[in-house]
Amino acid sequence: MTDVVSNDVDDIVKRMQKAEGVTGLIVINSDGIPIRTNLDNSTTVSYAGLVQQLVGQSTSVVRDLDPTNDLKFLRIKSKKHEIMASPENGYLLIVVQEIQDSESQA
Repeated sequence: MTDVVSNDVDDIVKRMQKAEGVTGLIVINSDGIPIRTNLDNSTTVSYAGLVQQLVGQSTSVVRDLDPTNDLKFLRIKSKKHEIMASPENGYLLIVVQEIQDSESQA
């Protein structure tokens, strides 16, 4: 990874980790290898593999509906967590965020 890309990734990671409720952050390269994370190894590998598959399938759906379109962001909300994934320039950024109490009661 070039120094410029590495600095950009580091800046994004630092900024995202400061966001309220963020419990996990993973950056995956184009080979599917996690290059940055703040989670333990088994959790990182689990999220990375499953979310990467889901992003791949979602990308296919978007392109099947409109071949000129492309997936930019995927957001999954469950009772406990919100998982956000953003593919960009050969990388996949995955953010895991806890649902705030006021949101989960609504």
